[in-house]
Amino acid sequence: MIAAIDITDDAWARVTDLERLTERAIGAALEHAGADDNVEVSVLFASDAEAGRLNAEWRGKNYAPNILSFPAPQTQNVPEGEPRPLGDLILAVGTVAREAEEQGKPLTSHLTHLIVHGTLHLLGFDHIEERDARRMERAEIAILAGLGVKDPYNA
Repeated sequence: MIAAIDITDDAWARVTDLERLTERAIGAALEHAGADDNVEVSVLFASDAEAGRLNAEWRGKNYAPNILSFPAPQTQNVPEGEPRPLGDLILAVGTVAREAEEQGKPLTSHLTHLIVHGTLHLLGFDHIEERDARRMERAEIAILAGLGVKDPYNA
C-alpha cells in the first residue's frame, strides 16, 4: 500500500509521525476489509479553507468537513503489478482538532478514526442506510481496537 501524503497546512505539524499514523490506519482498514493492498491512497492534510473550498466545489456544501473521501473510478487501467488508485482523502486541520477537543479525545485517536472511516468509504462502505451505518461502525470499532484506539462511539 502506498499512501501519497501531501501536507499543505503547517498546523498538521502538531501530529507526531503523521505519515506513520496515516499508513497504519489505511493499512488496518484494508486488512480488515480483506482488500487488495496493492493500492495507492492520496491523502491531503489541508487547512479548513482548502477543505471547505473542495467541499463546496465537489459536494455543493459550504463548510470545512472533517474528512472528504473521493473513491477513484474503478475503470482505470493500471499496468500489471502497479498499485491501483483507491481514491483521495482530504482532512481539515482546524475541524479535526476542534472536534477532538470538543469530544475530549486525543487528536491522534480522532484522526486515526477519521482516516479509517475515509478509507472504508473508498472501499465502498457507507452509512446512509441504518443497516450500512451499523456495519461500518462495527468495522471501525474493530479496526481501531487493533490500533489501540478506544471505541469512538462509546467514549
